[in-house]
Amino acid sequence: MRGFHFSKYIPDSLPKGSFDELLKLFMQLLQHTSGDAAEALAWLNELDRQYGLTTGDYGIGDFIQDLKDRGYISDDPGGGEIRITAKSEQAIRQSALEEIFGKLRKSGKGNHNSNRSGLGEEKNADRREYQYGDSLDQIDMTASIHNAQVNHGLGDFRLTERDLEVEERDYKTLTSTVLMIDISHSMILYGEDRITPAKKVAMALAELIRTRYPKDTLDIVVFGNDAWPIALKDLPYLQVGPYHTNTLAGLELATDLLRRRKTHNKQIFMITDGKPTCLKEGGRYYKNSMGLDRKVINKTLNMAAQCKRLNIPITTFMIARDPYLQQFVRQFTETNGGKAFYSSLDGLGEYIFEDYIRNRRKTVR
Repeated sequence: MRGFHFSKYIPDSLPKGSFDELLKLFMQLLQHTSGDAAEALAWLNELDRQYGLTTGDYGIGDFIQDLKDRGYISDDPGGGEIRITAKSEQAIRQSALEEIFGKLRKSGKGNHNSNRSGLGEEKNADRREYQYGDSLDQIDMTASIHNAQVNHGLGDFRLTERDLEVEERDYKTLTSTVLMIDISHSMILYGEDRITPAKKVAMALAELIRTRYPKDTLDIVVFGNDAWPIALKDLPYLQVGPYHTNTLAGLELATDLLRRRKTHNKQIFMITDGKPTCLKEGGRYYKNSMGLDRKVINKTLNMAAQCKRLNIPITTFMIARDPYLQQFVRQFTETNGGKAFYSSLDGLGEYIFEDYIRNRRKTVR
């Protein structure tokens, strides 16, 4: 019989009552509650009531006590409220990394490939003849012996300098990145939570750099009416505000942070869902949330052009589908010479990860 058979959906990935399984869910809930442990535990209680996450031998009360004993949460001495600890903040970043990027092996050197070959650190497919000064460990002995057999024959086998074949290697580069996160009110408008995926990506990217690319640097900038840097430990608590979108201020701060970095390779990643709507002139704000204000747009585009002159490409991750907003992003990207991705909330992390790893920017020589 052809057709569809409908039945009640029973999730098969719910926790089975152990501490480790409940901890994974708790870490997910903390991302949605902006680090509010009490609210996350209230949600966990409700989920337990609906789906039976715990067993008769291990309940939510046991889980809360284990969280305290293992250093994930603590009672605030002042008001008695439950707070997460630094251990939980790190666990949230690791959870975000595992969810978005999968389990990554730590790399000893943790740098990025550039578009230059020669006496580098990582082998590539290029081969060339030996030149004076080449390191012995660059010589491909198998290929060199094969060349000697072809050039001289088996009866008169000898290995000369002209038979030696050298493996080219890619140089490694250090990269300084500023991640800009839009915290304007539109990031939670229309019933869609856009700030939580943005925070999750930021935490995962920070954990990726810390574990796999420890020589790289990552600064995080948030922008609404103004722009300001935030520390990595503050990410779980980040919330949107009643702000407009001052993209110019975010770019100015990001550029200033990158100027202080001594690396040649610099880039800006910007996560946003809307258009620039705000400028700060002297001590007052110039705001216009209706359409694309020519004054705001022109100054933002001028800043994009300035970043291009400073060899700072901007990659924009646009999490909105409005055609006129995408048109602005295309103009912005063309002015800067960077890249733009129009991503769903679910695919945001993969887009940023792939672009960061590929590191397709030209190396400044």
